[in-house]
Amino acid sequence: SDEYIDVDEYALLQGAGSSGSFHSNFVGHDGSLHPSGVESGYLWSNSSYSFNATPKHVCGSTSALKSARDVHNGAAVALPQLTIIDEAENETLRKLRSFKQFDTVIDTSDHHFINHYSSTKQNPKSWAKQIQEEWKILEKHLPDTIFVRVYESRMDLMRAVIIGAEGTPYHNGLFFFDIFFPSGYPNVPPNVHYHSGGLRLNPNLYNCGKVCLSLLNTWSGTTKERWTKGVSTMLQVLVSIQGLILNTMPYYNEPGYESLRGTPNGETQARQYNQNTFILSLRTMMYTIRKPPKNFEDLVAGHFYSRAHDILASCKAYEKGVQVGCLVKGGVRDVDGSNGKNCPAKFKSGLVECVPSLIKEFENVGVKDCEKFTSQVRRSTTSRK
Repeated sequence: SDEYIDVDEYALLQGAGSSGSFHSNFVGHDGSLHPSGVESGYLWSNSSYSFNATPKHVCGSTSALKSARDVHNGAAVALPQLTIIDEAENETLRKLRSFKQFDTVIDTSDHHFINHYSSTKQNPKSWAKQIQEEWKILEKHLPDTIFVRVYESRMDLMRAVIIGAEGTPYHNGLFFFDIFFPSGYPNVPPNVHYHSGGLRLNPNLYNCGKVCLSLLNTWSGTTKERWTKGVSTMLQVLVSIQGLILNTMPYYNEPGYESLRGTPNGETQARQYNQNTFILSLRTMMYTIRKPPKNFEDLVAGHFYSRAHDILASCKAYEKGVQVGCLVKGGVRDVDGSNGKNCPAKFKSGLVECVPSLIKEFENVGVKDCEKFTSQVRRSTTSRK
């Protein structure tokens, strides 16, 4: 079976995890790191960098195209088969491989909360001890698709990035968050700011950077669903954002929209929202490549260097009519064929506009052979003139 985050399948729609009808925190207050019924390591097994003891690595060069069937209209969808090269020959991939999931850094200059201070000198030792406990939990339990940096001189600051999961409109994207631990922590939750670039790609992630999540006390929820001293952790916050906010159908995160789930109008709106979200995710990729957050430059360059062809192949497949989020490694996820329709003109136009600029950004990090992915879009655009 395909492996991807499916919040419906694992009943993550119960409780108060975020705005709208997502009402459960992704990590339970019983101390477990996974929702009930989900095996450890399953949810994040897809989008990670598989850096085992191997002398080679996947790069962005395509040697062949592997054909997958478009489950919607029977058309063949070309997906890239990546070339395997000696990673020692590529500095970008070497740096990506050596990039630690958790590390301590110095430069705080571009942090959103740089001018916020927790008056740490006046706080009891227990405050610093609590922060150090958060560090230990993160260092030990971070899933493969979340990376964290903490700061030597500012224990009250933290930065994290989440890789968008397969099966969602956020797949292959990088989503950055700045964190601040106030003086009242751990009695109150940390403050979290999303690097939006001015884009609203989720009902819970405002273009001003606000993150709407009941675990952060920024959305309504029961006592058990809100931040609890001595129980709630920063790890819970991060995996809740990943599993409950950056999910398969973010349209239903909007308050009151959950009641539309399963209705023709609701499903149509949800698909259109996913299409728009994917375009915004592409724009976020460009924004991130142009100005990578400090201390994550190597991750940003290596991530998009290694995944550029996958991203562009997805754009090409979506332009052919595949539903956003239906592509996973190795082909097209099996979905209800009744949902398969031709690519809407507005979505296709958005892809045509974004892909050339996206290719330029990929080329800036050293990706080769990207032009082949624009051919289909250009032909279809020309034929309409």
